[in-house]
Amino acid sequence: MTTLPPDEEILALKGRKIPVTEFLTFFNTRVRDDPSSLLIAQALENVGLSTVPHFANCGRTADVHIVAQESVPAAESGSGDEEEADDGLSVVALPQHAVRIGDIPAATQGIASVTSRHLLADAIHLMQAMNYSQLPVLDDHYTLRGVVTWQSATQMYGTSVDKVLLNAMVDDPPVAEAHQDFFSLLPLISEYGYLLIRGNDGRFTGIVTTADITERFAATAWPFFVVGEIEFRLRKCLGAKIGSDAILAVQRTGPGKKSGLITDLMFGGYVKLLNGDQHHPALRTQADENWRCLGWSWVSRSQFVQQLGRVQQIRNKIAHFDPEPLSPSLSDDLRQFVGLLRQLT
Repeated sequence: MTTLPPDEEILALKGRKIPVTEFLTFFNTRVRDDPSSLLIAQALENVGLSTVPHFANCGRTADVHIVAQESVPAAESGSGDEEEADDGLSVVALPQHAVRIGDIPAATQGIASVTSRHLLADAIHLMQAMNYSQLPVLDDHYTLRGVVTWQSATQMYGTSVDKVLLNAMVDDPPVAEAHQDFFSLLPLISEYGYLLIRGNDGRFTGIVTTADITERFAATAWPFFVVGEIEFRLRKCLGAKIGSDAILAVQRTGPGKKSGLITDLMFGGYVKLLNGDQHHPALRTQADENWRCLGWSWVSRSQFVQQLGRVQQIRNKIAHFDPEPLSPSLSDDLRQFVGLLRQLT
């Protein structure tokens, strides 16, 4: 668990340029996993600091310059409204490349198989023991002879042909290259129930099934829906108690951007509305008044704001279409916070 130094010690870093490894050591960690990065980013934001380049995604041998948050260009900022475009999404909230079938973990996790020299009983036993619905027949990592499925085996037993491995195979199974577009292959997976994946070197590297697709989409889509519910409930409870002047104070400047409406507020604005420890003194004072207006006497303000900041960081992470699903700890953060908001609203 990353241990945060006192705010005064963090603020003393301002203006320094140090190796990112030394920067991480200052926060008592050597890794940049999701929980550690989120805690460090929030600690920096609390004292009005950031790093250039951003500590979470620069090279391991890079130096980071600790600077005032307002001096960081939008493209360098690690969180907050500076990264959000006019539509309320991150400026990079679109996939940076096409989603490929090779992005599905099962496509590269290896593939169990038998060779054409095996007996049919060997293939059936392996399918039963491992609960497989299909089993490739590969004479090496590159040469595909076919695929045994329960359907193909059943069809063979309904005929008079010899009951051997060759007659139990699907001769022309669906195959895709790892670099092929994911969405264009969905109809093929839906039709056959599986898809054999070949890597760029010609080796078969995995098999993607409809179950893999379902699992992956569940892990990927769930955070979007939960963050959406969190934002809806925040707008409902904050908008009912906090006036337009307070909202105007935290909205971005620029033509057409300051409406005083909670529905036009970006996610970082929710944090600024309530954060009593933020760098800007006028916003700190206003945040104190905003919290009093909410009347949540039984809620710990510091913990609420800390959780809200973590949700903001998670929102930015999923808006970047990170290929990795959320870690269990980040998923728990979302569950806990949405559960709290359900009680409040």
